[in-house]
Amino acid sequence: MGNLLRTPTVTARLETDFVQPVPVGSTLHIAAKLDGRRGRKTYVSAEGRLDAADGPVALRARALFVSVGVEHFTKHGDPNALAKLRESREADGGDWDVNP
Repeated sequence: MGNLLRTPTVTARLETDFVQPVPVGSTLHIAAKLDGRRGRKTYVSAEGRLDAADGPVALRARALFVSVGVEHFTKHGDPNALAKLRESREADGGDWDVNP
């Protein structure tokens, strides 16, 4: 979420309701939408469809993310996380493909 909003965020709440079983090895096509923002809080919902963008709904999810300062990660995170992030971005050509 932080990458999409261009601000550091943490997950405060994540709720997932499985409408039907999701077999191991299947592909979920997830469409998420921003439901709203208020202050530091961001509300998001999503729907996951099985094996195709127009496949049967397999799950519904809702989440609450909270914006934090970057010091949150330097204080509580892995001290090598920035180096790992830099290495992974360089290996992927400098960017991630959010929806391949």
